[in-house]
Amino acid sequence: MGATAKSPRRTASREQRRQQLIDATIKCIARKGMGSTSIGDVAKEAGLSQGIVNLHFKSKDNLLTETLRFLADEYKTQFRKTLDESGPGAAEKLQALIQLDLDPAIMNRQKTPVWFAFWGEVKSRPTYRKICDARDRYYDEVAEDLCTTIIAEGKYRNVSPSSVAIALNAMTNGMWLSYLISPQSFDHERASNAVSDLLRAYFPKHYA
Repeated sequence: MGATAKSPRRTASREQRRQQLIDATIKCIARKGMGSTSIGDVAKEAGLSQGIVNLHFKSKDNLLTETLRFLADEYKTQFRKTLDESGPGAAEKLQALIQLDLDPAIMNRQKTPVWFAFWGEVKSRPTYRKICDARDRYYDEVAEDLCTTIIAEGKYRNVSPSSVAIALNAMTNGMWLSYLISPQSFDHERASNAVSDLLRAYFPKHYA
């Protein structure tokens, strides 16, 4: 009975400690880059010992993998929430999802460089590639399905849903890169307007 009563507290403490270390890893990578971030840096940022890091993650590779998994899950949660709460139509949902990528809560000085750091390692790290591929495949399918619905509703001719989805994805990826290079001069409002202009060009009946 006594052991059972204590186990939830132990579980909560372990989850909180792991999250504390993942948050510290994100801060270190954003500041120093992935290659220069060590277990010691993460421990110092979190205010913990290196032994605690090794206890929870065993190695730097495991810590980095779980950090990427956390970022992917965090984004997916926000993506699904936006998809569920926007609307009611496909046009409103598509615009909301595209605008999500430009939201300062998503595109910010801490998370953006970390995403690019992981993307830079995707070719040589099969685990990273698997996490990113699953993430991208899901988002591409949702965007293409929404475009398919919009095209059918508006009876648009010679418009490919996959081509529109690719163009929108390339545009937001380019904006993320622009933000990474020049965060101080990046204008979120202008970026948002550019996305709206592209949607209007493809689907004028829906984004008049």
